[in-house]
Amino acid sequence: MFNTASTTPEKILQMLAALLLFAAILGVILFIAAKFGGRRGDKVVAWLYLLPTVFLLAFGLVYPGLRTIYQSFFDAAGKTFIGLDNYTTIFSDNDQLTVLRNTVIWVVVVPFLATAIGLVYAILVDRSRFESFAKALIFLPMSISFVAASVIWKFMYEYRPDQGNVKQIGLINQIIVWLGGKPVQLLIESPLNTFLLIVVMIWIQAGFAMTILSAAIKAIPDDIIEAARLDGVNAWTMFRNITLPSVQPTVVVVLTTIGIATLKVFDIVRTMTGGQFKTSVVANEFYSQTFRADNQGLGAALAVLLFILVIPIVAYNIRTLRRSEAS
Repeated sequence: MFNTASTTPEKILQMLAALLLFAAILGVILFIAAKFGGRRGDKVVAWLYLLPTVFLLAFGLVYPGLRTIYQSFFDAAGKTFIGLDNYTTIFSDNDQLTVLRNTVIWVVVVPFLATAIGLVYAILVDRSRFESFAKALIFLPMSISFVAASVIWKFMYEYRPDQGNVKQIGLINQIIVWLGGKPVQLLIESPLNTFLLIVVMIWIQAGFAMTILSAAIKAIPDDIIEAARLDGVNAWTMFRNITLPSVQPTVVVVLTTIGIATLKVFDIVRTMTGGQFKTSVVANEFYSQTFRADNQGLGAALAVLLFILVIPIVAYNIRTLRRSEAS
């Protein structure tokens, strides 16, 4: 057992020492910056002000990233070099393959469905009498945490055995009973449980997609819309030839942003199933291997894999933003 009474003051002192060190460094930078003037001095001052940011990125992001990559080539205890064995395990072990399969399902389903729902909803409520209220309804889930949303939906999926007059407290199972069926343990039925967890993520992210896409739709010039209506264009043609091409860059940004959030999903899986019943994804498996199974090497390899999967999406997102800004 750890002696938390003795370790806690030490951690507090370390935190205070780090804060004091950062404050001292910042004070030195400000003191040096005050000595420079003119155009050349402005450049020096700018670089001096960037130093704390560069330092924090190097210390809080670059070093841990490199350390994680290094750790992924070692065994569970982090002492014996085993090369690519951890990566081989990820792509050969049945449990890890299930994790990869679930992650692929999440990344394929969530961004496209959440974006599609958000786009359709934004078009339907655009310039309607109850636009603000309708948007608030779908945006409301964004105001709560993933954990809170998971708890809500866990109650929605709640199961009680069909014995006597036992009443279901889960809405889904109660509807099943009303329709003459028997209650089902929804969160242990694979792969159904994975899709039920995905519903929670879509419920949260659809509001984000709607908000961004609604702003893009309102940015479409009114004269283009009026000209199309005068030509007798129907709703589908308007959407296909005018609305969708106009908001296409925004759709790509929303898709990639939700895709990145989906790759890193952890809270929903951890809260609702704990990664059991074949529902684990890469982010949750990284946590489980590192902190519960105490397999430092495999946990680091999963973290590196997650980082590798995110990089192409981020790069594509940046490229799309630059193109839209250039045009």
